[in-house]
Amino acid sequence: MRVEVWYRPEVGDGRLRSLGFGEGVTGAQIRDIYIVDGVDGLEPSVLRALVCDAVAQQATVAGAATSVDAGDDGVAVAWSVLVEVAYRPGVTDPVASTLRAAVADMLGAGAVERGVVQTARQYRLPTEAVPPGLFNPLIQHATTITAAQWRAGERPPARYPTMAEGAPASSDAAADTAELVVRMDLAWMSTDELARLSEERLLALSDAEMAAIAAYYRRPEVAAARSAAGIGEEATDVELEMLAQTWSEHCKHKIFSASIEYSDADGSDSVDSIFDTYIRQTTRLVAPDDGFLRSVFHDNSGVVEFDADTLVCFKVETHNSPSALDPYGGAITGIVGVNRDILGTGRGARPIFNTNVLCFAPPATANVPAGLLPPRVVMEGVHRGIVDGGNQSGIPVAAGAVLFDPSFVGKPLVFCGTGGIMPAYVAGEPAWESHPQPGDVAVMAGGRIGKDGIHGATFSSLALDEAAPLSAVQIGDPIVQKRMSDMLLAARDRGLYRALTDNGAGGLSSSFGEMARECGGIRLDLERAPLKYPGLAPWEILLSEAQERMSLAVPPARWPELQRLAAKWDVEVSAVGTFTDDGSVDIRYAGSRVGLLDLQFLHDGLPKMRLQARWDGPSVGVAAAPAAGEADVDTDGLAATLLALLAEPNIASKQDLVRQYDHEVQAATIGKPFTGVAADGPSDGAVLRPKPDSRRGLTVAHGICPWYSPLDTYHMAMCAVDEAVRAHVACGGDPDRMTALDNFCWPDPIAGPGNPDGEHKLAQLVRAARGLADACLAYRLPLISGKDSMKNDAVVEGRKISVLPTLLVSVMGIVPDVEQIAGTDFLQAGHRIWVVGEDRGQLGGSSYARLTGQPFTSVPTAVPEQSLPLYRGLHRAMRRGLLQSIHDLSDGGLAVALAESALGGRLGAEVDVAALPGNQQPNAEGDPAAVALFSETAGRFLISVAAEDSDLLEALLPDGCWADVGEVVGQPQLAVRRGGVELLRVALDDLVAAWQTPI
Repeated sequence: MRVEVWYRPEVGDGRLRSLGFGEGVTGAQIRDIYIVDGVDGLEPSVLRALVCDAVAQQATVAGAATSVDAGDDGVAVAWSVLVEVAYRPGVTDPVASTLRAAVADMLGAGAVERGVVQTARQYRLPTEAVPPGLFNPLIQHATTITAAQWRAGERPPARYPTMAEGAPASSDAAADTAELVVRMDLAWMSTDELARLSEERLLALSDAEMAAIAAYYRRPEVAAARSAAGIGEEATDVELEMLAQTWSEHCKHKIFSASIEYSDADGSDSVDSIFDTYIRQTTRLVAPDDGFLRSVFHDNSGVVEFDADTLVCFKVETHNSPSALDPYGGAITGIVGVNRDILGTGRGARPIFNTNVLCFAPPATANVPAGLLPPRVVMEGVHRGIVDGGNQSGIPVAAGAVLFDPSFVGKPLVFCGTGGIMPAYVAGEPAWESHPQPGDVAVMAGGRIGKDGIHGATFSSLALDEAAPLSAVQIGDPIVQKRMSDMLLAARDRGLYRALTDNGAGGLSSSFGEMARECGGIRLDLERAPLKYPGLAPWEILLSEAQERMSLAVPPARWPELQRLAAKWDVEVSAVGTFTDDGSVDIRYAGSRVGLLDLQFLHDGLPKMRLQARWDGPSVGVAAAPAAGEADVDTDGLAATLLALLAEPNIASKQDLVRQYDHEVQAATIGKPFTGVAADGPSDGAVLRPKPDSRRGLTVAHGICPWYSPLDTYHMAMCAVDEAVRAHVACGGDPDRMTALDNFCWPDPIAGPGNPDGEHKLAQLVRAARGLADACLAYRLPLISGKDSMKNDAVVEGRKISVLPTLLVSVMGIVPDVEQIAGTDFLQAGHRIWVVGEDRGQLGGSSYARLTGQPFTSVPTAVPEQSLPLYRGLHRAMRRGLLQSIHDLSDGGLAVALAESALGGRLGAEVDVAALPGNQQPNAEGDPAAVALFSETAGRFLISVAAEDSDLLEALLPDGCWADVGEVVGQPQLAVRRGGVELLRVALDDLVAAWQTPI
């Protein structure tokens, strides 16, 4: 049975606009296809009612003629080409899964057990030119039918293939295991043979790492133990794949743990582990005396105290490589995957907010290299994935950003974050601690295992190229995950498990491998794991990253109760093994031992990398911009520059994207993405009220400025920290109660063939880590979690495309009272406008520099030692109600901040920049007027204050760090002068129109 559903003409289908077919275009239509086959007792009218909204949509069953398109009977058509897109066999189809569950609810599970439920999307287009990016051949296939072929009787298939590609017809657990497991004599392979094996199996292991594995199998004690266990001396593919996953850059962070010899013009230095030296040690040094940190760098997310009874946690992950292959699938698995990180923290936390920071090439990029998806296709797919992942999970998307730069054409950067909440104690035990014990049942909960996501961890550790595997792509199903999450939180409160973690990169291999480390060993019986379809080899079952799954350690006595609870929530749970304390990972299939690894070697046998880093200075030229006198000021030019900056995609509103996120679900979002009288002005971050009976709040803010990296990644990192801290303070956050996460996304920093500047990129990484540490030490800002993603490069047509070195700093902190926060928008004519913080006149890497093409070298800098007293003073002022508005100065500098506060309040402003704090004019590069307007020196705010409160505010701020520069006015215009010279005058309507420029 096949049902086709489309929107009524009077309602319209907004999806057509994304294809370039707007209002008034005839012959364009999108139909959603639902196929159900082999299900007895399902009436066509019932299926139609399930999938069609009769108010807004129409439907046809089994290809019957419709009232709006006579083309269905083969007589006439109004379109030129029909393209029907369906998922390839083995790829998760979330809508089909939901439809199957709905049919099972009506007819019983047995009715659909052997039936086929599928979906597709049909595009009827007025031209035979198919829009780019209509489907992704990695995960989808398309049937194309022209109007002439349709008239000749050609139609889409009645149903699509279901068997996973390349899968045998059966995976009977009683089959001969020898046919399913590959054995390799690694111990005596040559270096070339080992390298070839790593490449052929997509292991992403170096020569030294493969040699270490070969040496392990040559150990006499290992050979003896394997012989006694009956597995034989040869390595199995199960073992090799588990080692590759565990040792992957994605999981082991080998570059961050490497021994690095760093040198620059001032000398040389040895860094033994970037992570230990600059990140872990920083938190040790600044850990607050009152001990509000609970768990850092240990679990799936960082855990801190919210109040005496409640903990909050935060994690940000990246999903760059999968999103480059399949933007929708990569992004949705990124967001639901980091949701599971929160669920798998301690005894389990409930997700309360999502964040996303997304970096793309400009959507209009021309001449995209063959093999890469168009940037607009990537942007729209990633955005849709995060919308679906968050909205369908009932988790608000509270904060984030969208950035554009040509360097992201090879790989987008997709930062997905989630925050969670949990009680401080569960059953009298600390909720942030969880430990499996020998004898506990190893349980898998949630979705079934398939071929999707195999080699995800190792694939993400490589540059993207034409050989990217289909199996690395995954599609998440947030509805299935929501049921699992609710069930597990109920189980937590009943004490039904001792520990849990998510099946992330590496699937059962990583989750149970890490949990086994906690108690000393594990035995897994892979034939017990539920599969989506037959035909998976044991190593594929172990490594699959198919979504919606968690791993648990369940006391045997509680296992029956957990099964009953799971059945109530319609969540599948399976006992797949037992935790032990024998020091090994013992993997079996159909009664045969297919893997036996020493637990210590698995986790600690990885050879330490030894790398060279060389810093040769900035990679941009020296500016030659002459200073201009006051007589040279081009008023029209500065006004046009401001409007161009407001319309520039990195600054513009992006409301069409942001408003598709649900930030109101759970009813805890106090600080919204937009603010002001028309709710269209920018906010500096998010504020949440996690507990409705408390006025205590939580900030979520970000700092990211990759354009400073070519000048100096040290200052880039300092500015990223300062931007996030500044936003936290602007949102009402206490500068003495905040925590941070670091996420590094870097191009390949290892020198070698095809990567001649690897030493420079590694030096940039070291400098960024130093900048991060120095800023966090100065702000007493503990780092509680983070992630590094290396090798963000694409190799296409023999050319390497590398991302800008990028550090995202995310801050989560405490707002003492959410009713005392201020917004970014001007509130009332007559309020005084202040600029707070010193301007050092820095335009290098700025929005102004990129817009005008001027290669300024004065990279923006942060001086936390000066800024922290200022931030504390502003926080005290906010607590006393002295700030009418507050907006941090970042992209575009003072002029953009003035425009944003004015348009948010729909009020004007008259400002004189002659007396800005600092001494930027005498030594700054470029025109002094442009410097004053567009400098991006860190550590600055734009605030407004009632005139009668000015003296009170002045008493709270350090001397010399602020200046009263003007007044909020009722006239709808922004006027800026410098002494007696007018710099610009722009109508408020023009500011609003520029800010709301569509991407």
